Amino acid sequence: MRLLLTAFDPFGGEAVNPALEAVKMVRPVVSSVEVVKLEVPTVFGKAIQRVAEAIAEIRPDAVLCIGQAGGRFDISVERVAINIDDARIADNEGNQPIDRRIADDGPPAYFSTLPIKAMVDAIRKLGLPGSVSNTAGTFVCNHLMYGVLHTIANQKRPIRGGFIHVPFIPSQVVARPNAPSMALADIVRALEAAIGAIAAYDTDVRLAGGKEF
Repeated sequence: MRLLLTAFDPFGGEAVNPALEAVKMVRPVVSSVEVVKLEVPTVFGKAIQRVAEAIAEIRPDAVLCIGQAGGRFDISVERVAINIDDARIADNEGNQPIDRRIADDGPPAYFSTLPIKAMVDAIRKLGLPGSVSNTAGTFVCNHLMYGVLHTIANQKRPIRGGFIHVPFIPSQVVARPNAPSMALADIVRALEAAIGAIAAYDTDVRLAGGKEF
């Protein structure tokens, strides 16, 4: 099995992106899965284009995109991406689309085709916090997740795809009192556990993963 693992470059004034730093440390082979890594620009449009080109070149069996979600406490495995860009801040090239559809020919939303609950379960079994998230936001992370799933939907062969958000790492919260963070080594362990679950499960497990709000 071959998995394309992507991560964004730093954005929003941050010196690092924990997603990218963690992806760099993921082993090249995890649970018999060949991991091909790709750095993606935090730029609307270009992010989708970069990953779509890699999908065409690498021909992976699955695509797992990783992004930073500063302020979250856990590893968040995303359930759904919506067909909207609504940027609170500008991307790394100054673009700030508001209320713009990602794909005019696409559906309102795409659901992850990865075994998201099995992935969360594998992360929790390591003693690390993880959960199913029902919003990937409306910035470049959601943009890429939607774009990748839209690209996959137009492929003639089966490819599974999805997205994980990771918290800040400790160096990013030194000047942010009470902001949550997670050790980089633990983020790497969580990502490798998630990759293992992708390899182990063709269909998802049936576990409670909902939220009240």
